[in-house]
Order: sequence, then structure tokens, then C-alpha cells
Amino acid sequence: MNPEKDFAPLTPGIVRALNDKLYEKRKVAALEIEKLVREFVSQNSTAQIKHVIQILSQEFALSQHPHSRKGGLIGLAACSIALGKDSGLYLKELIEPVLTCFNDSDSRLRYYACEALYNIVKVARGSVLPHFNVLFDGLSKLAADPDPNVKSGSELLDRLLKDIVTESNKFDLVGFIPLLRERIYSNNQYARQFIISWILVLESVPDINLLDYLPEILDGLFQILGDNSKEIRKMCEVALGEFLKEIKKNPSSVKFAEMANILVIHCQASDDLIQLTAMCWMREFIQLAGRVMLPYSSGILTAVLPCLSYDDRKKSIKEVANVCNQSLMKLVTPEDDENEVKQPTAAPQAETDHDEPLSKQEMASGDCLDVSNNSSFNSTNVFMPTSTERIQVTLNLDGIVQVLDCHLHDSAIGMMTRIAVLKWLYHLYIKTPRKMFRHTDSLFPILLKTLSDESDEVILKDLEVLAEIASSPAGQTEGQGSCDGSETQPGQLELHVPAPTKTGQAGSPGSKGMECSPSTPTMNSYFYKFMINLLKRFSSERKLLEMRGAFIIRQLCLLLNAENIFHSMADILLREEDLKFASTMVHTLNTILLTSSELFQLRNQLKDLKTPESRNLFCCLYRSWCHNPVTTVSLCFLTQNYKHAYDLIQKFGDLEVTVDFLIEVDKLVQLIECPIFTCKFPFSIAFMHLRLQLLDVKNNPYLIKALYGLLMLLPQSSAFQLLSHRLQCVPNPELMQTADGSKTSPAAKKSAATTAIDYAELLQHFEKVQNKHLQVRHQRANRGETLDRRAIL
Repeated sequence: MNPEKDFAPLTPGIVRALNDKLYEKRKVAALEIEKLVREFVSQNSTAQIKHVIQILSQEFALSQHPHSRKGGLIGLAACSIALGKDSGLYLKELIEPVLTCFNDSDSRLRYYACEALYNIVKVARGSVLPHFNVLFDGLSKLAADPDPNVKSGSELLDRLLKDIVTESNKFDLVGFIPLLRERIYSNNQYARQFIISWILVLESVPDINLLDYLPEILDGLFQILGDNSKEIRKMCEVALGEFLKEIKKNPSSVKFAEMANILVIHCQASDDLIQLTAMCWMREFIQLAGRVMLPYSSGILTAVLPCLSYDDRKKSIKEVANVCNQSLMKLVTPEDDENEVKQPTAAPQAETDHDEPLSKQEMASGDCLDVSNNSSFNSTNVFMPTSTERIQVTLNLDGIVQVLDCHLHDSAIGMMTRIAVLKWLYHLYIKTPRKMFRHTDSLFPILLKTLSDESDEVILKDLEVLAEIASSPAGQTEGQGSCDGSETQPGQLELHVPAPTKTGQAGSPGSKGMECSPSTPTMNSYFYKFMINLLKRFSSERKLLEMRGAFIIRQLCLLLNAENIFHSMADILLREEDLKFASTMVHTLNTILLTSSELFQLRNQLKDLKTPESRNLFCCLYRSWCHNPVTTVSLCFLTQNYKHAYDLIQKFGDLEVTVDFLIEVDKLVQLIECPIFTCKFPFSIAFMHLRLQLLDVKNNPYLIKALYGLLMLLPQSSAFQLLSHRLQCVPNPELMQTADGSKTSPAAKKSAATTAIDYAELLQHFEKVQNKHLQVRHQRANRGETLDRRAIL
């Protein structure tokens, strides 16, 4: 500093003292400056005041000499004290040089700068608010200062500034938010602590509505929530909790849509606290904002679905995710199936009225979780957007289906996630069937593949979805022309649908979509496609047929019309080229028909053949059942066609008797003889009527002849003994010797009802099918012999 330079109105003594290395001398100089400035204030000498501040700033505070800078800082503080309330007029000149010293390399000088600014702010109070951003920026740097004295001084200044902001109603929040948004991404722990403390203060001020700007800082808050410091995490948790309370109180002023994607990102965080907190927010958003969240459904599902398979270590996250999933599902309503063109013209009143029955449905739904204990959600504070906002909300169905399809293809996902995905698909097919059927062709292969899942629960839900696809009226129009699988993508499961046969396959009048399956009038065009591909899957995965085949078909009989299922499968198997599979499948279907409680009504329908429909069903089943001789006989027993059963057994003498054939006969006898409550077929009461009809020998001669025919086929085995003992109990065996031209019996009356059935033609069909089986077995045996010879050679 040039000692000869004129620093008037500062005296040379003041200048020397300000440049002194001792703090006490600089303090004396500051007192002199304070007196001098007070005189200028009393004289209203603004120019002189500005000149003093300029000298202290330019020549001292910004000097290259450290002691001069210290003198300049204490001098500026003295000026502020002297100015008192008038210091607000000179704040820019007072503050800027002090803030520059915040960046000084000398920790003592940074401390003095902090002390000087404290005195300036203390005097100016509310007048410093226009300069709040620069003060906050400087303080945020001091909060991370390595020197403890500087940090302590900055904390005092920070508390003072917070008190001023709290007391004032002139805080410029709009101008402050950009700086806060920038600083909130700091990685320094002390800076983060400083940021959170300010957010908590601003949130506590009634006149400051920080909620309007929450989308600007929410992402940063979740970043801070993952800090390594427990104290900072706790502070951030408190801040987020306060914001959530405010959201629940004033949902109408919350910008839910702007924060939805932020929550989606953090709901997938690896940090448990971040994920749980974000998931809790998501739950409240879905419940408070309602359909406003629908456009973000695909993202929400991406975050929520994997959490449903968490184990007990993440039980809290799993429970909240489950509530989110259930709440989001409730938001999808039939109105989402309407054309997009119609939505803008929808009446607000109609939309309002639509919500009421939905809420009742939600309350009555036993499937949905009760979230009353999991959140403070209350029907009185639900955010109900205006009708204009509601009209603009659209369901991104394509995105949702893509997410669900992706999760089904992922073999690593847990069972509960797969179940939730299938529940979503079922719900969407119920609520938005027309739009969903646009995606059916792409979903169909993975739904069929899911039938091979290890979990019975998953298979049950999968079958519900497939059954809804097969029976929904929407599939009648959307699926036209695709029932033969010709439009399926490469690699999808498909079977060729042959043309209908001449006999018994005439198409009934109906829609064009039913031309490929005239036998299933109550189902849509996807039903036949489903049956074709299901049999194809059984054919390619024999283990699936063996382990789950009966289970799958029985469940389908509960979900769909059992008659249609058996009718269509028999129709398809009639043209199956793999005769061995056809025989196995017929045996499986026959066992289900005879033993499943789900098919009680169908068995009753087949017993009497009184109606044209039952006779048509019998003929259809019979033609496919011919792939397996023993199942054909059992079908005749079930339908009380004992004469024809006897004729069939007579033909058995012309068949190739194999071990498998004898095992089938043995199983049939076991089925006839099994006790109701102790047999391995606990629901097998299909042949109870057959045993009772043995009492009426006169009217049922062919029944007894047929049973004796089975007895003659059997070797001396346990089944032989069982059937032999049963026939010994038949009363008056002499009556068995009945001539073909005997009197008309009551049994003949039943035959009158079945005159429409050409049994001779059926018998010829049986022989034809069995001849094909014989040829295939011989060809297979010849190929085996040829391979053996080659191996020997």
C-alpha cells in the first residue's frame, strides 16, 4: 500500500491502525471509522459515506496485503454499525468485498470475513433479503470449510440469516429456487447438511409455499437421502416427511405429474431407504392424484412389479409396493376402452358419476388390500382434478402391455411378480377388452409358455387370462381371420386348422370369426386357436401333459364351457397326425371326463343322449376316442350304449393286444370297481349307474355281455378277480341267455332316442382308426429293427 496516497476522509492514524498486524489496533481504528461515519450520517453526507466504503473496499478489503484485508473487513463492519438502518442503502458495496474474502486461502481471514458479514447482516436485517442468493452461495461454501473456527462462524451467520428469513414476508423464493436446485446436487456432506437445514426452515415458514417448487428439488432430496451420514439421512427423511404431510393437506396444489417420473426412478434405487421412501410417496401419489397418474403407469409398474417378489428382508418395501400395485389397478376403468376421439366430448358429469360406483366396487373388492392402516389416505382429502384435466388423462396401454410382456419373458422374476403381471393382464382384458385384443397376438405365445411354470398359482392366473381371451365378446371382431394362427410371428406355437369334415361338422350360422370352429358357438375366434395351441404344447412337452395336463384342462372346464372344450379338442385330435400323442391325449381327456367333479354336469348330459346336442357331442367324442379302444368302450359305458360297447369288445379280438392295451383294460375295471371314498379317483362316480343297472339283468343283457367280454380279455390278475366277483353278484344269471329277438324292453325305449346315431358307421370309423394305429406301430417296429441291424453291422 502506498503510504503517501491520500485516504481522506480517513486520517493517517486510522490508515496505519487498519494496516497493523495486531487485532486490538485494528479494532481501535474501526471505532474511529464508526464515529466518522456517524458524523457523515448526521450531516446526510451520502457522498462521503460512499467514499469511505469505497476506500475500505478497494484499498483495504481487496488489498494484496493480508493485514490490510483484515483491516478493511473490520472497517466495513464498523461502517454498517454506524449506518444502522440506513445500511440497506449501501449493502451491495458493503457485502461484495466481504464475500470475496470468503475465498481467501488464509483461514483467519475467512473467519474475519464471516465475522464482518455477521455484523453487517445483523444491522441490516430484512434489508439483506434482496442479496440473499449471494449470501446463500457464500455460506454454502463456508459450510464445507475445513477450518472449525470458520465453520463455527458460518453457523452463527447461518442462524442469523435463517431468523431474518423466518421473520420476513419479502423472501424471493422464485429467485432462490434455481440456486437451490443447483446446490442440492453437491456431494459434500456439510454442504448437503446446510441445504437440508435451509429446506426445513423454508418449509416451516407459513408465507413461503415451497411445495410449488418441489419438482425442482425432489430428485436432489432423494440423492441426499442416500448419503453415508446417518445424521444427514435422518434430516433428509424429516424434510421429505414434512413435504409429504403438506401434500396430503393440500393435494389440489400439488404438481403430481411433474414428480411422477422422479419417483419411478428412485423406486428402483438400490438403497433400501431411498426405495422405501420413494415407494411410500408413490403410494400416496396414486391414492391422492388418482387418474392423473395413469399416463405414468408403465414406469410405475416397471418399478413396482419386481418389488412384489422381495423376501422378508425387504418386507416393508414389498408391502408398500403391493398397495401401489392394487391402487394403480383400480384406476383403470371401462372408460379407458373408449375411442380417443370420443374423450374430449365426454360430459364432466358422466365422468364424475362414474367414479362413485368404482369406489364402491373398490370397497367391496375382497381381492384388494386394505390400505387404511398403511397410509393416512382419506377420502375427504382426495385430489379431484377438474373435468378438463380428467379428459386429458389417457391410459398408455401400449406401454403397460410392453412392460407386462417383458416381465413375463424374464425367467428371473419371482412368482409373486408373475402372478401380479397375470392379474394385470386379466384386469386389462376385463376393463379395456377392445384395446387389449390389439395386443393378443403378441401376448398369446408367452401366455401359452407360462402354462409350463412351476407354480400352480401362476398357472391358475394364466388360465384365467387365456380363458378371458377365449370367451370375451371383443375377441369376436378383433380376432377375425387369425384363429388359424396364420398371422402369428415366427417362432410362435401354432397348429394347422383343417377344413371341417362332412359328418357332424356343418357350420352353424354365426359370425365370420367362428368359421374355423363351428362346434364352439359360445366362444370367440380365439377359443379354437387356444385349443389348437394348447394341444400343440402338450404334444411338444409331454412332461407338461403328464404332470399338469389334467390340472390345466380341469381348470379350463371351470373357467369356460366344458362341452366346448371337449368338443373342440376332440375335433382337433380327430385330425392329429401323431397317432401316439392322439391316443395319449384321448386317454387323458377320458380320465378327466370320468373322474373330475368339475365335469359332473357334462357326464349327466352324456348319460341319456336325449337331446340333439348331447348326441352330437357323443359322436364327436367317439370319433376321437377311437384313437384308444378302451377309452371308446368307457365312453359307451358312460353313455349307456351297452350294445355298442359289446360290439366294440367283439372287435378287440381283431386288434393287436399289447401290454399297454391290457393295462388300459385293467385301469377301466379298477375305475368301474373303485369305492367312492377310498379309490385313487376320489370323484369317480361315473359308473355308479352302471353297477346299479346290473340288478336289471333282463333289460341290460349287453351290459353284462360287455363286462364278461372285458373279463375274458384280462389275464388272471387282481382286476380279473374284482370283475369276476362283481359278475358273480349279478342275480339270476340264467336270464343272461337272452335271444336277440326278445321282447321290447325299457332299454329299447332309450334306443329310440338314439336312432339319429349311426352306430354301424361309428364302428367302421373305429376299425379305420385302429388300422391306422396298427400300421404306424408296424412302421415304427420296422424302423427299430433296421436300426438294430445297422448297429450290429
